[in-house]
Amino acid sequence: MAMLPPAPEPAADTDPRLSRREALRTGGRVIAGSLGAALPIPRVAASGASTPRVREPIRSCIFLFYYGGPSHLDTFDPKPDAPREIRGAYGTLPTRVPGLRVCEHLPMTARILDKIALVRSLHHPMTNHNSAAAETLTGRPPAGGDLELLADEAQTPPTLGSAVSHSLGARASELPHVALPWTLFNVVRLPGQTAGFLGAASERLQIEADPNADSFRVECLADGSDAQHGPGEKREALLRGLDRVRWPGAAGWTDYRERALRILSSETARRGFDVRREPESMRERYGRTSLGQSLLLARRLVEHGVNFVSVHDGMVNGQDANWDSHANIFDRHRTLLGISDRAFSALIEDLDARGLLASTLVVAVGEFGRTPRVNGSGGRDHWPGCYTAVLAGGGVQGGAAFGSSDRTGATPASEPVTPADLAATVFSRFGIDPAGEIRDQLDRPYRLADGTPIEGVMA
Repeated sequence: MAMLPPAPEPAADTDPRLSRREALRTGGRVIAGSLGAALPIPRVAASGASTPRVREPIRSCIFLFYYGGPSHLDTFDPKPDAPREIRGAYGTLPTRVPGLRVCEHLPMTARILDKIALVRSLHHPMTNHNSAAAETLTGRPPAGGDLELLADEAQTPPTLGSAVSHSLGARASELPHVALPWTLFNVVRLPGQTAGFLGAASERLQIEADPNADSFRVECLADGSDAQHGPGEKREALLRGLDRVRWPGAAGWTDYRERALRILSSETARRGFDVRREPESMRERYGRTSLGQSLLLARRLVEHGVNFVSVHDGMVNGQDANWDSHANIFDRHRTLLGISDRAFSALIEDLDARGLLASTLVVAVGEFGRTPRVNGSGGRDHWPGCYTAVLAGGGVQGGAAFGSSDRTGATPASEPVTPADLAATVFSRFGIDPAGEIRDQLDRPYRLADGTPIEGVMA
């Protein structure tokens, strides 16, 4: 397939005063100061304000988790009229949506903002990475509260991908949930990444390799794949691969080992993981980085039927480079934004070009945002009080802005949203009732999600 068209820079802002007249949103209206008139962007309604429409369920979700906490003020919720210690060092760019502006280091994403919805009022109370990640990745506050310690994972709520694959039941694909490119750690394994109390049968297939590396391969798919192996030898080789792969969860391993074997012995699975089949021009469009090639691999996986792909962004070419920026945030974010801008925009354009965007929900979010005020070290600290989630595809209303933050980005000013609401949105788009029931290994019932789907971002 031909390379995606390169994403050009958005049109230059010819009026330098425009940044001082940043669009003011009230509900779903935008008032552009340079025109002094109301410019409509897709109108967003309050969550639960109307009866949800019946929509065709999605087939897949790509959940991009920006570990470390990107600054909402320096990405998708800039405050150009605030004092410098709040607005930061970056300028802003106009986007394809009149009245909506983003950070100047997101030119490719600005070009496709008409395909994206911004939820600018996400919030929760967890200030530590581990507890905040647990709440974001499961949609539930951790039982231990705002602590960095890892609880007994067998008793914790399941990550969203595992809850989806479990709840889909017979509708789930043979390989319903894949996570890549790494397991995330912060002293201990970051909570919220496993199937938790659902058990091993709902566990993800965790990749532990960089898709950008020339040597990238999925060990359990590579063994026994050549023609010289007979059926018996190939089966034994695959079983040895299964013993090495990070498919977490000991309980129930025997029960679902055969299912795993069927999956991994299929040529479809092998082709889906072989990112080297992509033209070099496509690989370059995504960017030859860990994130770029992980998102390209995520597209290949949903194209081959995987229901849920968790992409963990916290590495650059195998090196730790997460978004936690307590010092020198503007240098650090500038590098990470360039990588993310290219990779994320390529994913949305690629899904759209292949006719997969309508059936694939893309969610991009960190565990929290950053403090409104820049600290003495030129950084911003943890801030769960208000931050932004980015949604696209899967019936999302492109160009929409749901909710808003106050003038410093400290708290939601309208339509506050929680990770539970975000989780409910994901479940509902799969045609799964968020108020439905799941049960742990002791047969204790739990509501699937405690939130309400964010109807205002849906078309």
